[in-house]
Amino acid sequence: MDWDALSAACPQCNRCELSDTRHNVVFGVGPRDAEILFVGEGPGEQEDLKGEPFVGPAGQLLDEMLSIIGLGRHNCYIANIVKCRPPHNRDPLETEQEACMPWLRIQAKLLRPRIIVCLGRIAAMKLIKEDFKITREHGQWFEKGGIWFTALYHPSALLRDPGKRPETFRDLKTLQAKVLEVCPDPAKYDVIS
Repeated sequence: MDWDALSAACPQCNRCELSDTRHNVVFGVGPRDAEILFVGEGPGEQEDLKGEPFVGPAGQLLDEMLSIIGLGRHNCYIANIVKCRPPHNRDPLETEQEACMPWLRIQAKLLRPRIIVCLGRIAAMKLIKEDFKITREHGQWFEKGGIWFTALYHPSALLRDPGKRPETFRDLKTLQAKVLEVCPDPAKYDVIS
């Protein structure tokens, strides 16, 4: 499946009950040749209405965080584990995650990222390891199949608890260093060492 076929098929998805209540499928955003993929857990209300990931207050914070290290929507791809909003912004159920994972797998296969950054524990538990502990393992690196994985606190968690921001700044600096290490053209990401 290529990008055009994928972006046409995904909005027609009805693999789980989230399709019954969505306004829009939140497919993903960013350049289709990005080497850095950010993955959240699922869209919230603003994302569901607009059809784009991370556009509400958490998205604004994410944009600010990434701009600190020269990253953003212009040079990274941003997606979610599930493409439809869970009711009342609850955590996506395991069945919903499993129903939606094929879409993310195809996106990752087409992107071929060098780095995947999980935003929050749900994404980290799905993509890094089932028993991932965000409070202990955020900012640590895991290599799987030639791809480097790490997790940051979800921007929503940082809005609720600004005390976690200094840790997240340190994690962003380790991400910046990893981009310099593994991406062949770090200038593409405006990353300054």
